[in-house]
Amino acid sequence: MKTYRVRPEDVVRNWWIVDAEGKTLGRLASQIAKILRGKHKPYYQPDVDCGDFVVVLNAGKVKVTGKKLEQKVYASHTNYPGGIKERTLKWMLENKPEEVIRLAVKRMLPKNRLGHRMLKRLKVYSGSEHPHQAQKPQTLEVKA
Repeated sequence: MKTYRVRPEDVVRNWWIVDAEGKTLGRLASQIAKILRGKHKPYYQPDVDCGDFVVVLNAGKVKVTGKKLEQKVYASHTNYPGGIKERTLKWMLENKPEEVIRLAVKRMLPKNRLGHRMLKRLKVYSGSEHPHQAQKPQTLEVKA
């Protein structure tokens, strides 16, 4: 019996829709990363991009536990001397709620070309409306 190798053109990509309202950030991000990688499919291979598209709604209504709202810090640098910028999770949820989920999922994906390609299939919206009705997304139930 020969080992089956899936080819990129044989991969069937589905669309999933997730409502993030009331869901814990880390648990939600790990489920989304699993779908983007394709680990839920029987023909999953780590070196082949066989994941699906994921649409996340209500990104600003995600919840966190403990004191993360005040203590979790997102840091970036402008590449100028003294140009470090630090934002708390509370500020990020108020001003850039889509970026919170995108960064959480990005850090759970591979850090290579394959991971960058997977992240492009993540669509995050802060409201409950999205422009992907034509793709007929299926609802993905994430445990709270």
